Amino acid sequence: MQHAGGSPLPPHQQGRGPHAAWASAAHHPGAQQGPAPVPPPPPGYPATGAGPVPPSGPVPSSGPMPPSAPVPPSGPVPPSAPVPSSGPVPPSPAQPAAPRHAPGPPPPDTTGHLPLPPGGLVGVPAAPPASAPVPDPAATTLAVLLIGPAGAGKTSVAKYWADHRRVPTAHISLDDVREWVRSGFADPQSGWNDHSEAQYRLARRTCGFAARNFLANGISCILDDAVFPDRPVVGLGGWKRHVGPGLLPVVLLPGLDVVLERNAERSGNRRLTDEEVARIHGRMAGWYGSGLPIVDNSQLDVPGTARVLDEVIARAMASPPSW
Repeated sequence: MQHAGGSPLPPHQQGRGPHAAWASAAHHPGAQQGPAPVPPPPPGYPATGAGPVPPSGPVPSSGPMPPSAPVPPSGPVPPSAPVPSSGPVPPSPAQPAAPRHAPGPPPPDTTGHLPLPPGGLVGVPAAPPASAPVPDPAATTLAVLLIGPAGAGKTSVAKYWADHRRVPTAHISLDDVREWVRSGFADPQSGWNDHSEAQYRLARRTCGFAARNFLANGISCILDDAVFPDRPVVGLGGWKRHVGPGLLPVVLLPGLDVVLERNAERSGNRRLTDEEVARIHGRMAGWYGSGLPIVDNSQLDVPGTARVLDEVIARAMASPPSW
């Protein structure tokens, strides 16, 4: 006969009983713990507190001795059931499975990245009431598009204006974004063609995406581009689509002699021929009568032009132009 744990029972020997080799608790792990049952002594041995017991008959010389019925223990613990003399010990009843709990929420993000709001199109600023004070453009989050021919000072004025505002402001130059293309760059000195227009559209869309994201996170931006008035769909209309109707366009248009002089100071692919500069300047004259604010900075330095730009923006915020 096999023990519940798998070990065989020792054969009965004279002077030893089954109760000395194992206890009933080992066969019933789920039973309530208490005093182990005391089986009666084997024949020929006196019981505790009693006289001699006559032998009940010869004991077989070999083979396991069937266990005697256990003596009920005293106390509240019920007696254990006797172990059968042969056959496997029935397994204990299966324990109920632990209840499954619903999975908890995922752990919070611990990378330290800040969630950023998505960038949307910039809306037209609402005109303040007549009794309201003039808004301060240096302390307002807004988007400005600085337009002008090559040599008008767009990039220099935009950088200075962004550096001296009281709120965070970014400068986004379309020429800088165009030059992100290194191999296969469409050089403006080669003229305007399908290749250069495709790269221009891509750069403008990239600038618009950056501007919307800056504004969505409370950072003003100023963009600069040589937008032609005779191509509204490609130029100003494209900026309006990519940034939003709240973009405030301002035109810098100094005299031709000034832009020719400034263009001569340039180097690399930023420098154009005098003929190209004169042609671009002539087309920019079409902004007169368009309703957009125009600043003639022929006699102004960069800080002076930035101050005039603040005044123009303040008027545009009080009465947004229709474009």
